[in-house]
Amino acid sequence: MATIEQLRARLCDGLTIPACPLALNAQRKLDERRQRALFRYYIAAGSGGLAVGVHTTQFAIRDPKIGLFRPVLELASEEMARAETVATALGAHRRCLRWHEASCGRGDARSRTRLSRRPAQPRRAQERQRR
Repeated sequence: MATIEQLRARLCDGLTIPACPLALNAQRKLDERRQRALFRYYIAAGSGGLAVGVHTTQFAIRDPKIGLFRPVLELASEEMARAETVATALGAHRRCLRWHEASCGRGDARSRTRLSRRPAQPRRAQERQRR
C-alpha cells in the first residue's frame, strides 16, 4: 500500500481519480454491463482510481432506500482488481521476454513491440520525460 507521501507525489505528477457517472437503463436501474465498461474505460485511460457516488449529476445513491452505492462500489473494486491482475501478468510476461532475449540474444519482435506499450501517462509526466 502506498504511503501518503507517495500518493501526494503521484498526484503532483498528474494522477487522476475521475468522478464516474452512473450507467442506468431507461427504468433508472443500474446497468451492470455498461457500468463495468465505464470503469474499464477510465482504468485503460490511466486513471489512478475511481471516485464512486460523487458525480454532481447523480442522485443520492448513498440512500439505503435506493440501494445502489454498495453494488456500484463492488463493481468498481472488481474492475480495479482485474486491471491490477492483468497488469501484474503483463509485467511478468515482459520480464520473461527480457530474460529470453538476454539469454538467447533475440526475441519475437512483434511480441516485444506489443507488450512494450506503456499505459497512458499524465501530460506533465510525458513532458518531463521529453526534457
